[in-house]
Amino acid sequence: MEILVSGSLAYDRIMDYSGRFADHLMADQLHNINVSFMVNGLKEKFGGTAGNIAYALSLLDERPRILAAIGHDHQNYFQWMRKCGLSTDSIKVVDDEFTASAFITTDADDNQITQFNPGAMLHATGLGSSGLESGEIKPNECIAIVGPGNLQDMAEYPPAYQKLGVNCIFDPGQSLPAWDGEALATVIAQSDMLISNEYELEMITSKTGLDIDQLLTKVRAVITTKGANGTEVLTPNEATRIPVVPTNNAVDPTGAGDAFRGGLIKGMVLGYQLVRAAQMGTVCAHYAVQVHGTQEYSFTLEEFTAKLEEHFGPPPVHSHDHLDEHGHAHGH
Repeated sequence: MEILVSGSLAYDRIMDYSGRFADHLMADQLHNINVSFMVNGLKEKFGGTAGNIAYALSLLDERPRILAAIGHDHQNYFQWMRKCGLSTDSIKVVDDEFTASAFITTDADDNQITQFNPGAMLHATGLGSSGLESGEIKPNECIAIVGPGNLQDMAEYPPAYQKLGVNCIFDPGQSLPAWDGEALATVIAQSDMLISNEYELEMITSKTGLDIDQLLTKVRAVITTKGANGTEVLTPNEATRIPVVPTNNAVDPTGAGDAFRGGLIKGMVLGYQLVRAAQMGTVCAHYAVQVHGTQEYSFTLEEFTAKLEEHFGPPPVHSHDHLDEHGHAHGH
């Protein structure tokens, strides 16, 4: 089964400031700000929705095609992807742009100032490198996720996938403020599944004017991640709540949603029912929250399967029940 992952590729450049931002801001001069902060070094992390989801899939022994744009400063990211066994062949390199970058500075009170340069993300990629138009990939043997990234791609991939018969997951995420309600409703209806977090789902229903029941007439499932409250899987026939896998070592929720999506897609590739696939996503997210950075966690397939079965039991009857060292499913 081929996996197409579209979205963003970005560098997260993280800085710590040992003081407090508030000490440099005068209430009567907020209209005339000119401040400088001496930070304690800089850490560069690999990120972006497409990169994060692809990374999770690589840990599960999948090799997705990444449909995203990256800038002329791509060398470090490409080196990391190849180390993870991921192909860079389908990524569009924009020679006159920097890779999308978030510059994040955190002070002693955990306040943050973030600047984001979209850079190469402003360039659409199109389906040309997906392998679908050339016939290299068969649509009925393919799963695609459309994550937050270039807006033109986000609007054009779902109808193209629908026309070709590709199973498509739509994940608008951070792009939601840029959508108008009618366009958002249209692209959701062109997808097979909608995934978001709780806050994003409220934005979706507000913008589109569609409530949950109406959304379920457009897609076959609505999956909502709810942080510490787990995940809800809604279909026209049932609602299932999946609890988180508990940990006393959660340090950073950033990237947990993308990790969840990687595990979910792996479960779908294996042919599991949606609830079991979402349980796999939950286990992926469990590992992601235990480290700083969105591509810093790791696990073996044996560790993953043990954690999955420890908290959610063996798969239902007629499902596969464990992954071998190659990420393939086998029954006892």
